[in-house]
Order: sequence, then structure tokens, then C-alpha cells
Amino acid sequence: MASNRGRTRAFIALGIAVLMAQPLAARAQAASSGSGQAYPSKPVRVIVAFAAGGFADSVSRQIAQKLSERIGQQFVVDNRGGAGGNLAARIAAEATPDGYTLLVHTAASAVNVTLYKDLKFDLLKDFTPVARTVSTPGLFVVLSSHPAKDLPDLIRMSRGKRLTYATAGVGTSSHIAADYLLRVLARLDAVHVPFKGGGVAITAVLGNQVDLLSGSGASWPFIKQGRMKALAVSSLKRSEALPDVQTVAEAGFPGFEERSWVGFFAPAKTPAAVVNRLNREINEVIALPDVAASFRARGMDLHPGSPADFARHLKTEVAMWAKVIQVTGVKAE
Repeated sequence: MASNRGRTRAFIALGIAVLMAQPLAARAQAASSGSGQAYPSKPVRVIVAFAAGGFADSVSRQIAQKLSERIGQQFVVDNRGGAGGNLAARIAAEATPDGYTLLVHTAASAVNVTLYKDLKFDLLKDFTPVARTVSTPGLFVVLSSHPAKDLPDLIRMSRGKRLTYATAGVGTSSHIAADYLLRVLARLDAVHVPFKGGGVAITAVLGNQVDLLSGSGASWPFIKQGRMKALAVSSLKRSEALPDVQTVAEAGFPGFEERSWVGFFAPAKTPAAVVNRLNREINEVIALPDVAASFRARGMDLHPGSPADFARHLKTEVAMWAKVIQVTGVKAE
């Protein structure tokens, strides 16, 4: 009888141990890439759609470094600038959907759906949104030595002249917004000078090769250093990081707003467990005090959320930019 009671207790203990182990096993399987191995079991390639030194690059590198530290596998940034981000997107779309190739893109991804008629991929079908990380309002920036003190000054000085403006590339939100503001609303002879990333565009303005920069987060350090001067910010209210810089709306264009964002994508059919793991890790990274403070110091807002949240935002952006492109008539150059 005692022997039976002993066996019963042993079975109960074994059952409890199995039940307690199930969540651990589930978590291990939840991070599987489909090969049966825990994800990630090797380095992850992070293809950034723009050249080094710009908004997307700086954000993705900061996040990739933290992911590498937290997860124990390298997240390797691979800059593939060109064609408004379409070159990188096509490479990522053709990658194996196992979580070992990710794409980092911006609002330009939503713009390009309408702007380019011969894309070799479908943004909404060939990718799975993983996480929208941060966003920042656009900035209109000149050299610190430029005589214009604000946007109305620049517009007045540019009447009857040709004004050149640099952006991170054709189809970026800063390109479409600047075209709408300068050419359509202000009626200036404004000429777009596209580059393969925000860092290269900033270098051109610093070298006095282009009159104006229409950009976002990458120019903030140069403004803080006094090497560049912000004439206007394209948010509806003034930025806490640049409280003395007027909004485009205050400059005489009510309701004008433009924000770019940085998002992580995976090829379509990437296992949901991998996508959810990446989403959770990225959300936790941008919430880290040092990371969050760094982003906010550069005028960025944080956007933690689910893959479904990002997917909804992406569809809204595609529809919104389609309307703007129709109004401006801007074409892929």
C-alpha cells in the first residue's frame, strides 16, 4: 500500500514537472525559424534601404547593436541605397522567409507604391511588417551661414531664382513633401537633387553644393553643433527638441505636416513565431532608457506596437501618399 502511494506521488510529481516545463518548451519553439532550431541560430542580415549616415541607417544601427547584445547573435547592417529604397526592397523580397534577412525602410516604401509603376515587388503582399520603431517630422535646413532666418525668408529670397533642394532620394517622404511645399504651394522654381541617403544629402548641403535640405532625423546633430540651421519643422506643433524653430504651418501653410518613420520588415511567409519574437525584442529595445533618450534628443517619437498595428499604419500611409502624388503630379526621376 505504501508502495502504491509512493508511485502515485512520483506520478503526480512527474506530471507537475511536465506541466511546468511546457511553457519553457513553448517559448523555445515559438522562436523557431521553421528549421527546428531556436531562432536566431546564426547572424541576421539587416538590409537598410538607404546609404550610411542617414535617418534610417542611424536608427537601424542603434537597434541592431542592441539586438545583437540581447539575443547573442549578430544583426549585421547592410546598406543598399538606390532607386528610392527599391533596390534594397527587391533584394529583401527575394530572400528566404526564415527571419535571417530583414528590411529596414521608411515612409518612402509607402510613397513608392504609387510613384513607381514598374516595381518588381508588392509592398503589401511580399513583406510582413514587423515593427514600426520611430518617426520624426521633416526639417527644412540650410547652412548656418545662410542669410535666411526662417522659411518665409527663404521663399522671399528665392523668388525669381532657382532653388535646389537635397533629399535622401526620389520617392522619400521628404522629397514629396518638399515638392508640394516649394513648387506647388510656394510656387518657386524648385529643383530636386536626390541622393542615396540622408547622410550624403547632408554632406552636399554642408559643402554648399545644394541650397536646402529637406530631411529628417540625421540633420539634428549638425543643427545642435551650429553647422546647419533649421528654418522650419513639418510637424503640426513645435518640436520640444527645437522649440525656437517655427512649424511650416506657422510659416504660412496651415495644416502642413510630414513625418517619416523607420520600420522593420520581413519577407512574406516568415514564420509568425519569428516575426512576433522580433517585434517583442525591437519594442523592448526602443523602450530602453538610453535608446529612448537618444531618439528623443533627435526629435523622434517612439512607436511600440504589434505587427498588425504596423500593417494598418502602412496601408493608411500608402493611401495618403497616393493622394499627395496625384495632387503634385510628381514623377519618378
